[in-house]
Amino acid sequence: MVVAVLLILLVVLQPAKSNAASTLTGGGADQQGRQKARGFEAFLIKATSVLGFVFFALALALAYLSAK
Repeated sequence: MVVAVLLILLVVLQPAKSNAASTLTGGGADQQGRQKARGFEAFLIKATSVLGFVFFALALALAYLSAK
C-alpha cells in the first residue's frame, strides 16, 4: 500500500510534457519531447521507474503467495 501511494505521488509530481490542446491538433510536440530531463525531473523519472518495478514485483509475489 505504501509503494502504491508513493508511486501515485511521484506520477502526480511530474511536470506535464505538453499542452493537451496542442496534442489534440498534432502540434506542440516538436521541441518538448526531445529535451533530456535534468535535476529533480530526472530523479522523479528514475524513482517512478524503480517504484513501478517494486510495485509489479510485490504484486507478483503476493499473487504467488496467495495461490499457495
